Amino acid sequence: MRISKSKFVAGCQCLKRLYWQVHQPELAAEPDAADQAIMQQGHEVGMLARQFFPGGIEVRSDRGLDEAIRATRELVANREIPAIYEGVFEHDGVLVRADILHRRGDGRWRLIEVKSTTDVKDHHLDDLGIQYRIVSRSGLDVASACLAHINRSYVFDGGSIEVRRLFKVRNLTRRVERLQPKLTFQLRSQFTVLSMPKAPDIAPGRQCSDPVTCEFFDRCNFPRPNDHIGYLPRIHASVMDELEELGIDSIRDVPEDFELTEIQRRAATCVQTGEPWYDIDGLKAAMAGLRYPLFFMDFETVNPAIPRFAGMRPYDHLPFQWSVHLQKESGAELEHYEFLSMDGDDPRCKFITSLCQALGESGSIVVYNAAFESQRLSEFAAWLPRFADQIDKIQSRLWDLLPVVRNHVYHPAFGGLFSLKVVLPALVPEMTYEGMDVAEGSEAGLAWESLVRGGLDCHECDKTRNGLLDYCRQDTLALVKLVTRLNRPLPT
Repeated sequence: MRISKSKFVAGCQCLKRLYWQVHQPELAAEPDAADQAIMQQGHEVGMLARQFFPGGIEVRSDRGLDEAIRATRELVANREIPAIYEGVFEHDGVLVRADILHRRGDGRWRLIEVKSTTDVKDHHLDDLGIQYRIVSRSGLDVASACLAHINRSYVFDGGSIEVRRLFKVRNLTRRVERLQPKLTFQLRSQFTVLSMPKAPDIAPGRQCSDPVTCEFFDRCNFPRPNDHIGYLPRIHASVMDELEELGIDSIRDVPEDFELTEIQRRAATCVQTGEPWYDIDGLKAAMAGLRYPLFFMDFETVNPAIPRFAGMRPYDHLPFQWSVHLQKESGAELEHYEFLSMDGDDPRCKFITSLCQALGESGSIVVYNAAFESQRLSEFAAWLPRFADQIDKIQSRLWDLLPVVRNHVYHPAFGGLFSLKVVLPALVPEMTYEGMDVAEGSEAGLAWESLVRGGLDCHECDKTRNGLLDYCRQDTLALVKLVTRLNRPLPT
């Protein structure tokens, strides 16, 4: 039996996950569009990293792993080859594929694992450590084991990507060498588990989502009842452990004298009574801060690992769409304005120009989680300094609905969360995102990428465009409805 590098890393996270990957892979959840986009982004980052070590040869696996291992040996033996991409090695039943092997001038090798993260994670050491072990024991003299990750500080100048600035290469040789005794134990445990007649009995826990969400998550983690203590806002694991030690797993059973934060106690009382809670005086005072005309604003963005336009850094948010609903005075009909970039050109100038025109010079600009929109506006001011004064005035008018809800409202249906997608159906049940072609922010980013990448026929293009416009419009209409609901006289 062989264990691949990816399965070894899965086993380091959870032995049950490893067992199911090998023996019952059909139980795994299918990767969704977001998962596939992450994998595609990782592939693009990996291809760029090869430019760091040019002239290499890629080992293909379309003829099977044994052929790939043979081809790798031939490339290793050929001193004219400066680098090997995706080299395949096997030792003692463990199979690894190395992103990059760089042949040094002295004949020794540099092993490089490429990651699209912006720093080194603990689980990366298991990944690099098992490669170092197998490649070294396959006869290569490995001088160093390195991890190449994205440099968040790199600023793209708009020309070609400067690979040597995009990546940071970290020499982790000493750390992976110290890891080898642990890997010996882990490998022994993994082969033992794989020889068992059924999956090991491992209780759900933090390993189900750390460092990644397991593809078998739903097999171990059944839906919690709506009154589970885990739905108390920002409840710490230690507090949950304390409650569970008392035999309490329902919010309804939490004693009045059990120490909770103010917001957690508020949530517990709502669940126990089944009634929403409103801080009438605080809510009225907060809502009194609104100044007409009212603008209800929302942005949609993507944050690619590889920056696309001048001035951007890796993982900077690139805004591509906005929606604004305008109410000039109390009771007035709503007006709607919107922007959506429809091509692959830099959308930033058109985005901020049209937004500044739509927002005018006065009135509150209602958003949900102002930190997000304000940070995007600050980035616009840095990218396009001629808009800095207008942007500064817009930021001074932002009015954040999130803390108003968090501090003055709670509904049993919130489930400990205050996101717009949770708050809206609880307070405004007639509004829903169900059935929409685009229903989440992540879906919006993927839809926009497909739109500007090209390749859609006219029907698909129109459907995607309309889905994006409908979604962003729904977000700002939701803000209108929430403000209307919170301004309504409420029972004491």
